Amino acid sequence: MTSHSAPNSGPHRIVFANEKGGTGKSTTAVHVAIALAYQGARVAALDLDPRQRTLHRYLENRAETERRRAIDLPNARFEVFTGDTLAELEAQIAELSQNADFLIFDTPGRDDQFARHVATEADTLVTPLNDSFVDFDLIGQVDAETFKVRKLSFYAELIWEARKQRAMTTIKDSQSGGHRREMDWVVVRNRTQHTEARNMKRLDMALTELSKRVGFRIASGLSERVIYRELFPSGLTLLDKGQLGELGTSHLVARQELRALLAALKLPLPASPAPELALAAAT
Repeated sequence: MTSHSAPNSGPHRIVFANEKGGTGKSTTAVHVAIALAYQGARVAALDLDPRQRTLHRYLENRAETERRRAIDLPNARFEVFTGDTLAELEAQIAELSQNADFLIFDTPGRDDQFARHVATEADTLVTPLNDSFVDFDLIGQVDAETFKVRKLSFYAELIWEARKQRAMTTIKDSQSGGHRREMDWVVVRNRTQHTEARNMKRLDMALTELSKRVGFRIASGLSERVIYRELFPSGLTLLDKGQLGELGTSHLVARQELRALLAALKLPLPASPAPELALAAAT
């Protein structure tokens, strides 16, 4: 594990962004936030969807469960953004970032200026996709006959340009003794088990081709499981093993998926997490 970046660099910004809903974005964001908290990291979370508020509601339910059961659970400091300007957003980010190791953003499943802004400022940009060409269209278009990538989407172009600008800024900052992280873009494939084999192979080829062109990494995410919907009212996660009662095999597999995803994100975790909080212990 690597240590945290220098304090003056601010918290590591993880942005969960996809302009399409129903990809497991909020579920993934919540579980990553709690997994980091279990590692002993100080986590803050900002929900940029004031209508749905899924991330905010999930963590709100978690705090209520803590009060109701008189227990202490690893959690994140969380807020929802309801402002109208980028200046208001940046002011809230600055306030929420204080003393945080990680700042997590959950964005709405639609084109949104605030989502675009935080995506281009991300240290780690996570784009969850279901394994379908409907979702793939968010980042690229394929030929109807060959399934070869024909062109990048507007979203992929936006991130590509943002990463180029970030790379230039990183070089300038390093020359002047400053610090600016390069953006790591990770496309996370959620809910893969329902995908037909031939379609999955075509998606594999298209994602691999596009990843080489625009520089994102590909990681396996969370499968579609009823347990995620069942946990929402309590705000619990698969890591809260002491609060979940008897777990079935599918739940244990899902927990392994989460551990694998966190490892794949390659986040700057605390150098020495407390043994009782280590994710590796949550088996």
